[in-house]
Amino acid sequence: MTRIGIIGIGFMGYTHFTAAAHLPNARVAAIATRNEKKRQGDWTGIQGNFGPPAGKVDLSDVKAYADYHELLADPDIDLVDICLPTDQHEKVVLESLAAGKHTLVEKPIAIDAAAASRMVEAATAAGKMLMVAHVLPFFPEFHYACDVVSSGQYGRLQAGHFRRVISPPDWSDDMADFRKLGGWGVDLHIHDNHLILNLCGKPRAVFSTGLLQNDLVNHVHTQYVYPGGPAISCVSGGIAASGLQFAHGFELYLEQATVVYSAGTVGGEWVVDRPLSLITADGNVTSPNLPGGSEWYSAFQVELETAVKAVESGQESAVLSGTMARDALAVCLAEAESISSGSLVSLD
Repeated sequence: MTRIGIIGIGFMGYTHFTAAAHLPNARVAAIATRNEKKRQGDWTGIQGNFGPPAGKVDLSDVKAYADYHELLADPDIDLVDICLPTDQHEKVVLESLAAGKHTLVEKPIAIDAAAASRMVEAATAAGKMLMVAHVLPFFPEFHYACDVVSSGQYGRLQAGHFRRVISPPDWSDDMADFRKLGGWGVDLHIHDNHLILNLCGKPRAVFSTGLLQNDLVNHVHTQYVYPGGPAISCVSGGIAASGLQFAHGFELYLEQATVVYSAGTVGGEWVVDRPLSLITADGNVTSPNLPGGSEWYSAFQVELETAVKAVESGQESAVLSGTMARDALAVCLAEAESISSGSLVSLD
């Protein structure tokens, strides 16, 4: 049984706590939060942009620390799960690794390339895993996309286009500080870059156009350069009108099939423009059977189970790799440079 300690009880801490309750081989053994009400199990007021609001939580079998250093020193904790704001990631990750703990931290790994590298290097020096909770590949449609490309069952990926857009959010005060988030080009769009790295590897270069706000990406259109293919592009940002709260999707053009998916929240309702569809060379259009649960926390449950399996086996999960998370951040920062300079930016 892997014992998890969660640091930070905001929306993501609540989400991870809920997801972990459904793991067969792990449990949350401790939490750390400065908020006394939360340490008593009163999580009312926690609300995110999906899922139900939190309420009263049973912590009778969970240690509740006011100081996260006590959680890091707890010998009963096998995996530290850091759900703090991004600007606090580096400090607490470095302390967790120094305490000899395998560490999972919410995405993005950081907003600064040097900080991301320090975290990855510290994990190597400590001989402990640094995993970054990029959840998108664990959502069924995106998991299918990764599987269909990696399996090669429909031939090589020739081209792909990805989309992830939002209207400026008003559901959390934590989202108001654009600079702490790294802009939408990091906080939002890093999901796409991480997925693209999973599918295609690191690009040679990027060429981006878009809108900058305080030198940070607010909206971006990117062409990813892969010599010899595939041809990959993405649009992402936070400038949609308020009625388009969120939208994402993709088009994958394989040698013998095309895979498409498009959905989002429009006018307060979840709308699936195009359910996940496999279109084969013979003209057939089918809806692939997607495994996994349908609860709001299901993708996070699979993500945490993957992290737990890595701890149990001693084998790092490629999809949660701190190195890949660092590389995804590097792509985001190169896009900002490309918008600013109007030129191609190398990632070699």
